[in-house]
Amino acid sequence: MSKVLTPRAEDFPRWYQEVVSKAKLAEAGPVRGTMVIRPAGYAIWERMQAELDSRIKAAGAENAYFPLFIPNSYLEREAEHVEGFSPELAVVTVAGGKELEEPIVIRPTSETVIGEYLAKWVQSYRDLPLLLNQWANVVRWELRPRVFLRTSEFLWQEGHTAHASEEDARAYARRVLHEVYQDFMVNVLAIPVVVGVKTARERFAGAAATYTLEAMTGDGKALQMGTSHELGQNFARAFEIDYLAASGKLELAWTTSWGTSTRMIGGMIMCHGDDHGLRVPPALAPVQAQVMVVRDDDGVALAATRLARDLAKAGIRAVLDTNTDVAFGRRAVDAELRGIPIRLEIGPRELSMEQITLVRRHDSSRARVSITDAPAQVATALADDQRRLFDEALAMREERTADVATVDEAIEASGEHWARLPWSEVGPEGELALNEHGASVRCLTRPDGSLPERGDSDPNLVAYVARSY
Repeated sequence: MSKVLTPRAEDFPRWYQEVVSKAKLAEAGPVRGTMVIRPAGYAIWERMQAELDSRIKAAGAENAYFPLFIPNSYLEREAEHVEGFSPELAVVTVAGGKELEEPIVIRPTSETVIGEYLAKWVQSYRDLPLLLNQWANVVRWELRPRVFLRTSEFLWQEGHTAHASEEDARAYARRVLHEVYQDFMVNVLAIPVVVGVKTARERFAGAAATYTLEAMTGDGKALQMGTSHELGQNFARAFEIDYLAASGKLELAWTTSWGTSTRMIGGMIMCHGDDHGLRVPPALAPVQAQVMVVRDDDGVALAATRLARDLAKAGIRAVLDTNTDVAFGRRAVDAELRGIPIRLEIGPRELSMEQITLVRRHDSSRARVSITDAPAQVATALADDQRRLFDEALAMREERTADVATVDEAIEASGEHWARLPWSEVGPEGELALNEHGASVRCLTRPDGSLPERGDSDPNLVAYVARSY
């Protein structure tokens, strides 16, 4: 049989595009830079939403919704913010057949419009902290689009909070970073992310500090999976988000913002996928087990239906495939492409022995198990493969991260690896040199890998350097 996908080692970008297409996750939209997310891709996004949303709410934030259209004057109130986003803005100048008096920006992010309403809703220290989140779409005009990774319109969540003190705002921005994002990416996506702070050159426009989570893709590049920002009082000052303190004095609030997007789907594909297609982590997979009828003879379909029900009762997300009009081999390849963690194959021969064949997507291993033991065996395999995916991704990252001493060595290493070196050996000049060679400082950490206490001004910081998507 001819190969279904281009091997990753032969052409990684082409392999990625083929996986997205052949697994029926998404395709290009009618306007350049947009995408259509197909049901298989959207089911993964829904699982991501559910897992993240529960963590966001556990951190105390409530969901709200704000307008897609933002008056251009809102963006202009925070000079650094508008300058940072200006090249990516999509602007409406005509509506209802008439030229607008003021241009309207399609939201690239919502700090400005939410800031306007925070100023209305925050009056007293008793109103703080105010913790909001919204699930929405945003538009950032993209010149080099790639489905899921960089599109002009994408889906995301964005959190926005206001606090009475800098310490409280900083603590919350870091809480979201660790308890929401890092926990989700490690324990659901099975992706070992490096958590650090962005340099002044790389931080979010208008932020005082930007924290990031960086993942390594299968071709050794870096992908920013999510960010959390301390905004200081910049937006509070621009939008007059002030409150009456307990002392009776009027004070400016301290704000944060934080977000993740459908880019995480691309990260999951690039981190775990292999030459046969997707490998979806079991904790994330919309379908964890597919019960497949090989041939519908001698009551096979009835036995398969009972098995699918038993799996569901055991809390396993299972589907039943009885479509024997399609060749079994084609159905098996399709399940493999889609990354379904477990296939349970049952035919007349297996049924006569009261057994099924359990196939694990992680390593393509096959084992005969009894039908009665199948739910327990599947649960064990799912948990084991979740751990193994994480361990493999971590081993890849460690193997492909080189400790270097100079910027020149970092540039050379970044061709196929990440590079790690003292930030003191890089600095702003070295960072510019990296950028000129297509690499960047992805983040800064302490030598032990932990998050710096004082942003990029901490002494003895370590810089992670890589080429990125």
